[in-house]
Amino acid sequence: MSAVSSLLKTALGLAAGGVPVLPLRGKVPFGNCRRCADNACGGRPNMKNAGPCSCPGPCHAWAAATTDPDVIRSGVWRHAWLRASAVAYHPGGAWLTVVDLDNADAITWARETLPATQTVPTTRGEHWIYLGPMQSANAVRPGADIKSTMSYARYLGPGSGTMTALPDVVRALAVKDPAPARPAPQAVTVPALAGGGECRHRTPAYLERGIAMAEQRITEARAGIHATVYRTFLAVLSTHGRCGCLTDTHIGRLFTAAQAKGESPRHCTDAWTNARTTLGL
Repeated sequence: MSAVSSLLKTALGLAAGGVPVLPLRGKVPFGNCRRCADNACGGRPNMKNAGPCSCPGPCHAWAAATTDPDVIRSGVWRHAWLRASAVAYHPGGAWLTVVDLDNADAITWARETLPATQTVPTTRGEHWIYLGPMQSANAVRPGADIKSTMSYARYLGPGSGTMTALPDVVRALAVKDPAPARPAPQAVTVPALAGGGECRHRTPAYLERGIAMAEQRITEARAGIHATVYRTFLAVLSTHGRCGCLTDTHIGRLFTAAQAKGESPRHCTDAWTNARTTLGL
């Protein structure tokens, strides 16, 4: 059996069991095609920069993972399989969580701390797989990452042991210190990002024009509302996110404009948080 046939057989077998799969080039997904470069297409549903995408190829990393055998065998995907070195899967999409242990010390910690479950040997460590999804998180402790929703893991075989339910001790690894209240148009309580409330490099009029233009951009959007909201939030934060000039009122105006276009408060909050994360704020 050729390498391509072996990868396809593995991918189709996983997909038949409800596990969304995608090809890997080395240890990473394939880059976006020209149409999807820089997410010009708007991304895929449930991505950080959510939006519609009809690209038939394996673009957008974990978001391209699928259980559709026709897609997996399609011409575009077959071309990717020819260059692929492994099969990956979206753990969260399969209702799974992978604790990725990268070295012997991390494995020792897991054996002393975590409930036994299905384990799969990796190049340098082990994958401990639990039944149940959670948020993904990198470096939750030395040598340990969590791969579940909005992430991918390399498929390295069925492993050994019996898979157990996702325990609270694993969920707790991704819990950070309580964050300040997130913004909402009804009662926006976002803390100052930096500075003392004054725009150090722009005039107040510049900020006002920027907020007004952002509101207009959201209001006039005719399609790809999710993507428009995210990109608008990103643009505002990239300009004023570090100088401390954004107030609750400014943020509330942006959220109100987005909700007027049908966005839910949760979508607004997620888009704002993701934009801050992207910019490292």
